[in-house]
Amino acid sequence: MTKKVLFLTGYQWLWVLYIAVAAFTSVLKYTRHIDNNYKIFRASYYHAREEKTLYGFYPNEYGDEYFYGPVFPAIIAPSALLPHAWGFLLWELVNAFAILIAIHLLPFTVGQKTQLLLLCAIEYANSVFYMQFNPAITAMIILSFILVERGKEQWATLFIVLGFLIKLYPIIGLTFFLFSKNKGRFVLWSAIWLVVFFVLPMFLSSPSFVINSYPQWLTAVHGKVGLNAYFDSPQDICVMGVVRRITGNINIPNAPFIAAGALLFALPLLRFSQYKSFKYRAQVLASALIFIVIFSTGAEHPTYIIAVAGVFIWMLIQDKPYTTTNIIFLVLVLVVTGLGLTDAVPKFIRQPYIARYSVKAWPVIIIWVKIVYELLFKNFVAEYSKIDEQVVEIG
Repeated sequence: MTKKVLFLTGYQWLWVLYIAVAAFTSVLKYTRHIDNNYKIFRASYYHAREEKTLYGFYPNEYGDEYFYGPVFPAIIAPSALLPHAWGFLLWELVNAFAILIAIHLLPFTVGQKTQLLLLCAIEYANSVFYMQFNPAITAMIILSFILVERGKEQWATLFIVLGFLIKLYPIIGLTFFLFSKNKGRFVLWSAIWLVVFFVLPMFLSSPSFVINSYPQWLTAVHGKVGLNAYFDSPQDICVMGVVRRITGNINIPNAPFIAAGALLFALPLLRFSQYKSFKYRAQVLASALIFIVIFSTGAEHPTYIIAVAGVFIWMLIQDKPYTTTNIIFLVLVLVVTGLGLTDAVPKFIRQPYIARYSVKAWPVIIIWVKIVYELLFKNFVAEYSKIDEQVVEIG
């Protein structure tokens, strides 16, 4: 029987922790008037209603710019319609519940889910503190995998398409098409959801406004890629950024690295005979979660909840998760990746070393290479690991 403390199990207390962090952050940020990111998200709803360009500069409303897709104003509407403080709280809680539900639905034991939530807690807090949508993006990718596993392509594709039309990253969920037993349904529902979410924001504004917003979005995202690549950028925490900063050459292009990364990600998918192994498929999920972050120039400190979820999913599906090597990886990810850019690390180390050379990305990049190597050469079917047996038992 699972031990309880004050009537709750450890797993339940972690749910309380995640929700409490979200609530505390919303109160802290709102009362101190440091909620710029949420102001950007909230304003997109009102700009869409007034048919003001989503991708313009509004210095009287907030700093920075809006970079999400034209469907996002419809998604943020329930939060935007509430008074600012309550809407902000709802926004943070939705992100918390999204990742909690996604992890809860993984075919893991309660012990494995408890460990996953505990190990992801630092990066989750980093993302929530910056009021980012990344916990929900993480959830969308994980849920798309789980729902394909369950033969629920109609819902898996909802998260893939919606996530893609908001922030591009969840397009990686199309990888799970390869694991689908209902490929025709997968394609059909992808097309249906594409139409649904293309039309949805038109109820806020007009068809012409939404249609015109898409090229503006692509232009804004393309321009942002160029802006990310400078030495003092808080973004560009990726493979390309690491190389640029170590070499001191800001002009190193992205394309060769992205092409090489995409090839390394895709090559293991040619091992069709391995598809019958759940461990193989789950390791592809882990690889996907990491890949989209470490090859994105938009990757920043709070983006890494996506990648770190992949790291620890990979670790926990191993028969022996806590080998000496894995413990070293775990410590590096928690300390360097998780805490490296926070006040837990002295500024004289944080700024000139960890930030300057994108060190936050290093442990995750190394682990991704190991994951890809295993996907290329390990015989998952012959191994038939504990996680495969566990999934069969769960049914």
